[in-house]
Amino acid sequence: MTATASATASHLVDVAIVGGGMVGASLAVALRDTPLTVALIEGFAPDAAAQPSFDDRTTAIGNGSRAVFEGLGVWSKMAAEGAAIRTIHVSDAGRFGFARLSATELGLEAFGYVLPNRAIGRALWGVLESAPRLTAFVPARPAKVTVKGSSAILDIERVGGARERVQASLLVAADGAQSMLRASFGLPSHVEDYGQVAVVANVAADRRHDGTAYERFTPVGPLALLPLADGSYTVVWALAPDAAERARALPGPEFLAELQRRFGWRAGRFVRVGTRAAYPLALTRSDATHAERLVLIGNAAQSLHPVAAQGFNLGLRDAATLAEVLVAARAQGEDVGSDAVLNRFVAARDADRRGVIQFTDGLVKLFRNDRPGMGLLRDLGLLLFDLTPPAKRVLSRVSWGFAGRLPRLARMRTS
Repeated sequence: MTATASATASHLVDVAIVGGGMVGASLAVALRDTPLTVALIEGFAPDAAAQPSFDDRTTAIGNGSRAVFEGLGVWSKMAAEGAAIRTIHVSDAGRFGFARLSATELGLEAFGYVLPNRAIGRALWGVLESAPRLTAFVPARPAKVTVKGSSAILDIERVGGARERVQASLLVAADGAQSMLRASFGLPSHVEDYGQVAVVANVAADRRHDGTAYERFTPVGPLALLPLADGSYTVVWALAPDAAERARALPGPEFLAELQRRFGWRAGRFVRVGTRAAYPLALTRSDATHAERLVLIGNAAQSLHPVAAQGFNLGLRDAATLAEVLVAARAQGEDVGSDAVLNRFVAARDADRRGVIQFTDGLVKLFRNDRPGMGLLRDLGLLLFDLTPPAKRVLSRVSWGFAGRLPRLARMRTS
């Protein structure tokens, strides 16, 4: 990885990635040993306290994402900090329906893993330090973008006001749900506010977990407990905005008592809670995921409710597939930013993207539907699912990233 030069420097690259969070950095890693030259523009140093991607939160990754990380050569650098999900317990609060999935019964080592975001960031950016054809602009932000002929021109503002210019065949927007690049190119996005805020915190119980992840659907939103490597849990608790604010403000013992009341005793008695944060929940999706010399990936293309833990997994498949398409195009002597190349990427991602968005959105709405008889139907459906191993097998493959066409990086491990 090379440093940038003077404030008036101009840089010519094949691909410019705006956003160095988990998805953008993964794409940069996927391109590091290819002939393509890459610029990576990120507003915060990866180890900065203000870095929003690599904060105190955790991310649940599926086996498909583990396979991609193994293909990238970074899984071994983060695996020790992850906790395996070996059992999943799903229930409908106050009702009799539940379902239980066991990785062992389905012939799997684990359904997936829960990793600290900071560990993912360290692994990805640690590899990028030695990437030979990467120029990183950190911290920096895009100030202006124009398209001229076969190039996109990105003016970048560094700390202190110094400006530099990047000219690229392709711009990749990996800059999140409020994407500046998406807005600059006039690509419309649709936002569906779920009327929920996720309260996120780490909690410890009076006994260590056994690798079980819990998803409990309540009338106000889902409540998830995800296992952590130290034996505790991450709680993701969806509440109405005013209730979320009250939950954040409660003294620790009162928060734990309320969590215990809502969740129950399956995980034991909750004894300690860490810092609490809150994040509004909405479905944001862009109708078009590419424009002239631009492609959207990750949250810039779609930002999902965390109920099924699919957001990052979907974004990582975006990055892995885009890298595959771009490398193949370069090998054929094609312009990597051409419409023909970008259309191939969009076609490769369309079914997975639409399917995961519909699955996640449908799950949220199914368990919020309080029309007469819906609760009974949900309970019967959960019980039927619990008694049907083939259905469990299909859902586990879809949910954890092994359904449909896999990116080449994932196939390298699973073939």
